[in-house]
Amino acid sequence: MARKDDMNQIVRRKPGSFKGPKPEILAPAGNRDSFLAALAAGADAIYCGLKSFSARMAAKNFQPAEFAGLVDLAHRQSVKVYLTVNTLIKPDELLPLGRQLDWVNRYARPDAMIVQDLALPALARQVGYDGEIHLSTLANVTLPAMLARMAKTMGIQRVVLPRELNIEEIKQMAAACPPDLGLEIFVHGALCYGVSGRCYWSSFLGGKSGLRGRCVQPCRRIYTQNRSSQRFFACQDFSLDVLVKVLAEIPQLRAWKIEGRKKGPHYVYYTVTAYKMLRDEGHDAQAKKTAVELLEQALGRRGTHYNFLPQRPQNPIDIQFDSGSGMLVGTVHGGQDKPYISPRIDLLEGDKLRVGYEDDPGHQTFDLSKSVPKGGKFYLKAARGKAPSKAAAVFLIDRREPFLAEAIKKLEKLIDPVQVPTEERETFNLRLPPASPRQPHTRLMHVLRYPGQRIRQTSLALWMSDQTLDRVPAAQAAHAWWWLPPVIWPEEETQWQQRLAQLMSKGARRFVLNAPWQISLFSRPERLSLWAGPFCNIANPVAVRAFKLLGGQGVIVSPELGRDDMLQLAEKSVLPLGVVVSGQWPFCVSRVLASELKPGQPFVSPHGEQGWAERHGSLYWIYPNWPLNLRAEQNTLTKAGYRLFVHLEEPVPKGVTIKKRPGNWNWEIGLK
Repeated sequence: MARKDDMNQIVRRKPGSFKGPKPEILAPAGNRDSFLAALAAGADAIYCGLKSFSARMAAKNFQPAEFAGLVDLAHRQSVKVYLTVNTLIKPDELLPLGRQLDWVNRYARPDAMIVQDLALPALARQVGYDGEIHLSTLANVTLPAMLARMAKTMGIQRVVLPRELNIEEIKQMAAACPPDLGLEIFVHGALCYGVSGRCYWSSFLGGKSGLRGRCVQPCRRIYTQNRSSQRFFACQDFSLDVLVKVLAEIPQLRAWKIEGRKKGPHYVYYTVTAYKMLRDEGHDAQAKKTAVELLEQALGRRGTHYNFLPQRPQNPIDIQFDSGSGMLVGTVHGGQDKPYISPRIDLLEGDKLRVGYEDDPGHQTFDLSKSVPKGGKFYLKAARGKAPSKAAAVFLIDRREPFLAEAIKKLEKLIDPVQVPTEERETFNLRLPPASPRQPHTRLMHVLRYPGQRIRQTSLALWMSDQTLDRVPAAQAAHAWWWLPPVIWPEEETQWQQRLAQLMSKGARRFVLNAPWQISLFSRPERLSLWAGPFCNIANPVAVRAFKLLGGQGVIVSPELGRDDMLQLAEKSVLPLGVVVSGQWPFCVSRVLASELKPGQPFVSPHGEQGWAERHGSLYWIYPNWPLNLRAEQNTLTKAGYRLFVHLEEPVPKGVTIKKRPGNWNWEIGLK
């Protein structure tokens, strides 16, 4: 670990060669000490969330008054603060969220809000907020053509790009940016296996949604395929390190973002310091070497460049390397009665250690009660029956060096107490537009992956692909509903525009979009029937209205919602609604697959949950072996006002056995 003297030598030299203003170094903060560590490291901006409506609910986050005090301190030091309100919003949360935003606008005044849900820009403006609105990576904006409409139609000032993009795709997005819109890119931190905003794994297994910051990370478990048990979906961390020099050529990139709101102050200080050096002194060989060393000491996972270099992509899943977060400092020795560790490095009093993985028996985290020299012994105490297994890995996950603790303490003394009313005392009246008249007739839609599948008595719908376009005759194409994929990458935009033009030349007029931004692929949307698909993650009436303003005519709501949420949404919707009631809904879609995992073959979790991977186009779809099934609730949904009922017909590989189990997802338990 770097010593105080080493850290004091980290100073700016010559500015980097940027074509525009230098990008911000944007630091994460999940608690007060991490916030202050970001200030101590010289971050240009800090992003953090309150106790609710944040996509990192596992972080400690901030109480409103505490947040207001920290914003005040940051502003006195010329550092910006961005408030994360980047969760999926349920219908009954619009009023409490509006009240919270009203409080924030009155007393905290963050420089920007980072949002995911289509409802948030309208709610923020409704409370009079005049700061910037940044669209979260969870919104999954990947289409360059949409960027020109962001600021004009939605009041967006910045888009956070998905981590899956390569440098050529980033440049393509940047080239399409209007002058009043900027981009933000992640340069370091944890990677999700699923594409940003397209993972439902945790929610499908128990209602704890990743889109609402409650992911239990089932992708990091051990799965078994063909007698091989591995962490087939556990990604290493993303780290651009010295490759950030390429970003200097892109003036539209306003911020380099570091992931890690669940991390401690050590990680925040080291990563911010490293990327400041790479930005400001990247031309200097010694500075680059020091920065890389700091990143290696930041207590994250092993780093990967992922897809950043298209000519040299790196699969972030490598089962040959440990995917545990933190620095591996040793393994457990001794028997069950007296387990101990003999560390590979000196450990300091107060170091936070983690024994094993979260799904290991005997997993625990603890603060070291005394210093332990390299090669010494420290005996572990564990609750009865929860002793760590022999040879379990031990990770150093946080550290408070004296120089950092001292810096945090000094900054803490500068926080002025902020006396403000609690948010509950504020008044906010939610304004919703009148609901649209309910249509008298219902219809069924079976969505087929391939034209050769059996078609029932229903509206024909097909996932768009070259295969379906070639095999469907013009007469059938004109009457079918065409479903676009959950993700279209920037490099695919032109290809998809050509496919759509081909379809419309055959008379096709009905399309289901699986990202709201896919509406930019259509030059005359008012002449078509364009519905938001279930992957648009629309879950409340304000978001429905936002899609209508973009040019949409209907919404197939998020299937994550529980019963009460779905019924409340129907009461206030300004567009006709549909819902997926049966079929193989995926755990997630991803841009990568472990080389050792075979598509089309079943894999099994430690709890006996079976699934399989299948490639469709440029995406890997990960399916469970039990379908979503709300058919029994169709009458209830009809009475509530739903008029389109969707059945997803996916081919099941021969080796996969579909399990009989309730497939009502969050209908009964509700979305957490």
